[in-house]
Order: sequence, then structure tokens, then C-alpha cells
Amino acid sequence: MSNIPLKFVTSTFASLALSACSTGTELTSRAENAVSKRSLSDIEAPQVTGGSVSSAGGETSMTVFLTGYSYWDNTPRGSARIARPVIHRSAGGTGTYDDPITLAVGHVKRGSQSTMDYPAGTRFYVQNLRKYAIVEDLCGDGNNPQNGPCHSGYQGYEWLDIYVGGRSVGEGFSDACMNRITGIQTVILNPQRGYPVLPGEISTSTCVNT
Repeated sequence: MSNIPLKFVTSTFASLALSACSTGTELTSRAENAVSKRSLSDIEAPQVTGGSVSSAGGETSMTVFLTGYSYWDNTPRGSARIARPVIHRSAGGTGTYDDPITLAVGHVKRGSQSTMDYPAGTRFYVQNLRKYAIVEDLCGDGNNPQNGPCHSGYQGYEWLDIYVGGRSVGEGFSDACMNRITGIQTVILNPQRGYPVLPGEISTSTCVNT
């Protein structure tokens, strides 16, 4: 799980599969550090209620707060385990439409049941990263993940947490990569095929080439 509170994001999910998340504290710290390095003009895009900007042909353009989680800060740590596998058995993907990258989203937990903010299998396209992504993991841990940042969002924006990988490049580079991609960005919900793609794991493609 994404560990935004267990990656903000790490939801042990009733002691079932732990997925790609960082702890809430880790994620909040990462977000604050990344935002502090950007000017307000870079980060503070106009507030949009619900993050929705426009819709067309089944697609929805949204402004969201995007963070990343890695192999190193996933839950369990040093793993690519995910809570809601759809295409992948573990966190991964190259960012193409047919092989989108694993994405973790917030959820609401009541008893042993978790309701995801977006259903498993939902696709997004992240314009700045030139990657397609698919919801396959939970972001937020504990008995009340709905009280954490993944579900509640960041300054009015919905929060998405994408898997950057990083096993082959080490924890330090993975951390730097996650900081680099953190910020308010435009994504497309339910994207069609055909958008530009830079294929590969984020840590070894996007973060190596930017």
C-alpha cells in the first residue's frame, strides 16, 4: 500500500494485503518538503471544487495533488505488494494504456469493509509524467483512513499516489524522484488511448530523463 499515512497511504486493510503506501507522517512530510521547494505560482493552481475541470467524451480533466510511493516505503517496506490487483499482481507498469502504472487512492473504512474513492481498475492519464495509471492500491492506514490526507485531499484537491518503483536505483534516488513529481497536476480520468507516453518505470524513465 501507498504509505502516505502508511504512506498516508498505507492501509493494512483489515490485516489483509498490505499495499504500496508510506506512513501518513512520511507522506505529509514529503508533500510539505516538495511544496516548500516550489513557488506559489508553480503549486497553487486555481482552486477547483472537486478537482474537476472539464468533461468530454467520457473523459474528465481534473486538477489533483499527486505524490509517489516506492518499493522502499511501501507497506510492507521493501516490497511491491498491492491491496487491489487488477492488471498486475504487484505494483508496477510501464505507463502505456495497456500496461498502466499502479495508483493508490484514498478509502473509507467501516468495520472490515473499505470503500475506495475510485474503484479498482479506474484509469487515469498523468499529463506531466506522460503515463497512464490504474487504481490497484489503497492510500491511508489505520482504522479510520478517511481521516487521513489521501481521502481528505490537499488544500481542496483530490490526492492520488502513484508507484514510482525504484528497487533497482536505491532508496535515495527513489526518494528524490518522489519529491520531484509531487505537486498539483492535471490528470485525465477515464482517458482514451493515444496520449503521448514515455514508457518505463517512473524512477528509471521520468526521473532519469528530467
